[in-house]
Formats: sequence, C-alpha cells, structure tokens
Amino acid sequence: MTTARDLMMTAMDAATTRPVEPGDLSLALAGAEVIDLLAAGAVTLDGDRIVPGDRPAPADRVLDEAAAALVREAPYELVGDWLWRRGRGLASTYLAALDAEGRLTRQGSRWMPFRAGRTVPADSADHRRAEARLAADEPVLAALAAAAGIRDKSGEDVPAESGDAVESVLAAVNDALLDLEAVRQRRAVEQAAFDNVWRGE
Repeated sequence: MTTARDLMMTAMDAATTRPVEPGDLSLALAGAEVIDLLAAGAVTLDGDRIVPGDRPAPADRVLDEAAAALVREAPYELVGDWLWRRGRGLASTYLAALDAEGRLTRQGSRWMPFRAGRTVPADSADHRRAEARLAADEPVLAALAAAAGIRDKSGEDVPAESGDAVESVLAAVNDALLDLEAVRQRRAVEQAAFDNVWRGE
C-alpha cells in the first residue's frame, strides 16, 4: 500500500463525521503520490520541480499511471502545477481502483438491512495499517490528512527527518488548497451577487 491509498482509506473512514471535499482530497492525493515516488527514488526534487529518476515506481497501478504522467524534459514540472494537473478527479480514480481490487464494501443499515449503505473500506490488513498510521500520528499521513480536512491540524511541523523534499511537497499541497478555497469563495460571492440581481435587490 502507498501513502496515497492510505490517505484515501482514511478519508472514507472519516466521511460520516467529517465529509471531505473531493477537490481537497484530490490535491492531497496528488501530493501523496509525489511523496510515494520520492520514497521509491522514482523522482527527486530540484528546488520545486519534479525530476524523474531511473528507479521504477512501487508496484501500484495508479502510482504507475502517475509515474507515466511525469514531465520528462527540462525544465520539468513545478510541484504546484503537478498537483493541479494530476489532481483533477484523482479521488475518483483511487475510489475506482480500490473498488476494482475488491478493497471496498457496502455498509448496510441495521434499520434497513436489505438496502445498501455507503461504500467503506473492507476489513483488511491494508485498511488496518492505514488506520494505525493515522492513529499513531505518522507525520506525513497526518499532515496530508489535516491538509485535506480529514482531521484537525496539529500545529506541529513535519519532523526534519522527513526531508526537505517532503516538506516542500506538503507546503505545495497547503498552498494549492488555499488557492482552491479562494476560488470557491470568489465563486460564492459571484453567485450571491448574481442571485441578488436576479431577485432585483
């Protein structure tokens, strides 16, 4: 399992109490992919640009797709640009991958046992591992979960041993999420102004 998959599973676990915006989750997943590729040695960072390496990505279909999507010519791609390009609809991609692999199940209601409920991660070693990582406040997963709104921000920085590259990716994720929230707020203001005009106010 990868950090991206662990993040997706924890987001699904939290969905009943803390629904996560798909756009926020998708940006965080794109950041998690870069961190997974960094850990595998499949990429390095040159400043804030993603430089593909010679090592293969971990054996994971969606992460293989991420590696194949890397810009392989100088000056390479900025981390922030990657988050927006790769992140488009990425939560749905991971959801479909987990479903195709049989890692999801339907949670029924005790009041309506014959009616399928929401989709949740199936009980598995991978799911328990993702839960344990988050419960243990594993720094990178905890930071990504906080950025996506799955849990409260702890106010603690990612430890230095995580490396400057990981810190740069996490900073880029936070910047992208701030930009996305600004876009949402601007659209809400524009919609409110339009509604006022429509009502003649």
